Amino acid sequence: MSQIEDNVKAILAELPPGVELVAAAKARTPNEIQEAIKAGVKIIGENYIQEAINAYQIIGRQVKWHFIGHLQRNKVKKAIDIFDLIETLDSLPLAKEIDKRCGQKGKVMPVLIEINSGREPQKFGVLPEDVEDFVRQLASFSHLRVWGVMTMGPAFGDPEDARPYFQETARIFNHLKSLSLPHVEMKYLSMGMSNSYQVAIEEGANLVRLGTVIFGPRPG
Repeated sequence: MSQIEDNVKAILAELPPGVELVAAAKARTPNEIQEAIKAGVKIIGENYIQEAINAYQIIGRQVKWHFIGHLQRNKVKKAIDIFDLIETLDSLPLAKEIDKRCGQKGKVMPVLIEINSGREPQKFGVLPEDVEDFVRQLASFSHLRVWGVMTMGPAFGDPEDARPYFQETARIFNHLKSLSLPHVEMKYLSMGMSNSYQVAIEEGANLVRLGTVIFGPRPG
């Protein structure tokens, strides 16, 4: 058994019931991704469309595919052919493009709202105070379904430093859930990466995006 398979099995054994694992496959080869799938990974997260296409051509529909990077509008047409869920919806123009492209294909795309919980100027995402208005604006799009929210949180440093951001995102998640808005089904609270996922789970995450702890340090 490979190191990747060992890592996946250990993580899956550790995750509480109801928490799903997304293997963040940025810069990983299709062979590495296949090893993770062999060990039990059911969702692959990709940051870049071209990497996703390359992997998808080999792996296909044996897993679910989540887009977890920043999606540019000119890449939406390709994205909707591959992905089962877009985790990073962060603007109305992007929502309109996804809705339009999905309408042309006769499909409905589940999305998560990316929240800039740390209000960091260098990061993408909707500011916490703007999320409810944004979600209400999406109710008119017939080819989009809001399935929850995601946040990045700090990628490095003490995982405890991420706790306030996770708490804020969980609060927004629960608030949106209480509103019973049309086209909104709050299924996923996507928070936590390799260094912070245990804290994220403590704060309610049911979807964690893990790369390094599965695949080892990223090449380069």
